Amino acid sequence: MNVPVVLMIFNRPEATARVFAEIARARPTRLLVIADGPRADRPDDVERCAAARAVVENVDWDCDVLRNYSPVNLGVGRRPATGLRWVFEHVEEAIIFEDDCVPHPTFFRFCEELLRHYRDDERVMHISGDNWNFNAAPVPFSYFFSCYCYSCGWATWRRAFRHYDPELRLWPTLRGTPWLLDILGDPQAAEFWARKFDRSHADGIERHGWDWPWLFACWVQRGLSIIPKTNLISNIGFGPDATHTRNLDDERAFVPTVAMEFPLQHPPYMVRDTAADRRIAEQVALKRRRRGVYRRLRQAAVGSLPPRVRHTLASLQATRTRA
Repeated sequence: MNVPVVLMIFNRPEATARVFAEIARARPTRLLVIADGPRADRPDDVERCAAARAVVENVDWDCDVLRNYSPVNLGVGRRPATGLRWVFEHVEEAIIFEDDCVPHPTFFRFCEELLRHYRDDERVMHISGDNWNFNAAPVPFSYFFSCYCYSCGWATWRRAFRHYDPELRLWPTLRGTPWLLDILGDPQAAEFWARKFDRSHADGIERHGWDWPWLFACWVQRGLSIIPKTNLISNIGFGPDATHTRNLDDERAFVPTVAMEFPLQHPPYMVRDTAADRRIAEQVALKRRRRGVYRRLRQAAVGSLPPRVRHTLASLQATRTRA
């Protein structure tokens, strides 16, 4: 496969090995590895970071490997942000994985074909691998267009990522306008994302991660995101040790992957699926959290189980939800 692949790693050698195994199956000719350094207050990070980096040394195919390893911990905001900027100094386009996002083998071809198909179409800025039951009805084509940019496993071009601004410098100018409402068409969703952008602009990516500014950049450019009709990425990183994705009840956790069929059936139009976008907003922004003693006890009980058992239960729950 000729499309460059990016793998962002930290201190999870077991998860890294699962993602790397799928990359090895695809045998990209170019692999770019971004690694964060150990945290100063976590002595075990030194060994675990070294173990994760050792995983990606097992390249046994013809591949040009580029490494961007930080000796210190930059965190979930600055490390991806600086690493991805480094990536697009070297390549024009790339498929990108975090260390806990396991792709279906067909995801690579899906991205490769769409990166080529939309290479010069600046209306498209993002290709996602995630579909957590976004569609109430069957999708007649291989993918649909959305305003949401999920980044568990994804792909993009240099021409799109050049708009990325981790400081959200345009946000104060747009804050008092109907810009978000025009994009989202929903006052609740617009209010939700306004709060997110307020926090990211005020506190920086060190506290809130690198990806909200990427979504902001895509919306500023009115860029479209591609979402596959089947789920092509399984996020195995949910659990008590995660930075953000700790809730094992989350419907995005351990979602099974389903093969993409080829040849791809391209939509004959470039129009957002607003019904799917509304469903995404309900899942992420507008979802009412279940509260009460039962939920807290259930989370505590599940959290006490061994990791493999927790993963199995979450996967079964995801399958049942989508049945």
